[in-house]
Amino acid sequence: MKIVIAGSGYVGLVTGACFSEVGIDVVCVDVDRKKIDNLKNGIIPIFEPGLEEMITRNMNKGRLSFSTNIAKSMENCEVLFISVGTPPDEDGSADLKYVLSVAKDCGRYMDDYMLVVTKSTVPVGTSQKVKHVIQQELNQRNRDIQFDVASNPEFLKEGAAINDFLKPDRIVIGLESTKGEELMKSLYKPFTINGHPIIFMDIVSAEMTKYAANSMLATKISFMNDIANLCEQVGADINVVRKGIGSDSRIGDKFIYPGIGYGGSCFPKDVSALIKIAEDHNYDLRVLKAVEAVNKDQKLVLFNKIMNYFNGDIRGKTIALWGLSFKPQTDDMRDAPSLIIVNQLLWAGAKVKAYDPVAIKEAKHHFGNSISYADDQYGAIIDADCLAILTEWPEFKFPNFKIISKLLNSPAVFDGRNIYDKIEMKHHGFDYFCIGINTTKNITVSPSSHTPMEVLLVSNNLNHKNYDS
Repeated sequence: MKIVIAGSGYVGLVTGACFSEVGIDVVCVDVDRKKIDNLKNGIIPIFEPGLEEMITRNMNKGRLSFSTNIAKSMENCEVLFISVGTPPDEDGSADLKYVLSVAKDCGRYMDDYMLVVTKSTVPVGTSQKVKHVIQQELNQRNRDIQFDVASNPEFLKEGAAINDFLKPDRIVIGLESTKGEELMKSLYKPFTINGHPIIFMDIVSAEMTKYAANSMLATKISFMNDIANLCEQVGADINVVRKGIGSDSRIGDKFIYPGIGYGGSCFPKDVSALIKIAEDHNYDLRVLKAVEAVNKDQKLVLFNKIMNYFNGDIRGKTIALWGLSFKPQTDDMRDAPSLIIVNQLLWAGAKVKAYDPVAIKEAKHHFGNSISYADDQYGAIIDADCLAILTEWPEFKFPNFKIISKLLNSPAVFDGRNIYDKIEMKHHGFDYFCIGINTTKNITVSPSSHTPMEVLLVSNNLNHKNYDS
């Protein structure tokens, strides 16, 4: 079987690599010639554990190839996946111009039956738009070619996408024909023989399932962050509260860790899009609006704690940050809390020194020279006035606290991911602040009412390598 993946971003690359891994011939197509040239030379545009090795392996075996020519790629293609971006418009709705552009190409170049599968996250009703566009192009060609459309949303976690694809919790497919169903069963057979379920449904329900799933997970995160903030006020410990509720099988222990808000390519975009879909149908999704509002506020919690510690004035202070990506095992910074926190620190007159294991290159696209970048985690804290943890990378979980104490000007650690134990941190002599455990009342700073000031460029000339333990 030969399939085409239209779009060579995060979803497209993971999908193409994993299908080729089980012996399917895959062509990944993209309009970005530079990206395709880089992929042909083994240069992967994203960081995802295991992906580079899998792509290289299957390219060498001739099962995976890359092209900018969608017309030629579609020759003898049985299934085409649309895996292009659906960026949010200003009103929160998903922009479908890339999806419908691929649909036009399908109608222009198909010469035989083909199943066109939307894998991008798209609003309810998109598959019907795709079908309409394809049919319009076929009519202009005066060609009577049968085709089917389907919806096959992805449920990949960044940082664990390969495992999620090869060993899925479930495979959701929405379609409207028996022929299409048989094709999808055949395509996914290698992933279902070990009992991983495949769920067939109508197309509209499949499109809704993706948004509903991400919105539910986002709701759990915002709920726990709201409870964590209350815990600080009443003197409860969110870490033990989390264990207490997570042991309930009806709730479960996943996505109930307090922190500084969710980010990434899915949750913020999908929550906003679902709210907009509801508005278009004259329905008010009150719970999701609250989820979105809580998440927005949560990204300021750590900044407020830092401001409180320094009595509302951090002008001239140097703040060390560990972690910039929105989560570990990825370089993705889309809607990352770090974007808000860094902006507010600079607005308040502080200097920022940051380290992230893989996201420094991406961070430079966002911050340029307005902050300085360290080569390792300890380099970031040289002469810093405090340390803030924004991403729970494994290498941050068991640091040398003696080195941290020696290098910091002030013994202050702000843990936005609750990766340290409060008693141990006190034992090491740190002023320790985390999420959901009451240490002191916070001064609420409302920077959203201000315009971020112009910031001075920070020198990037650091000498980091000599650390005494």
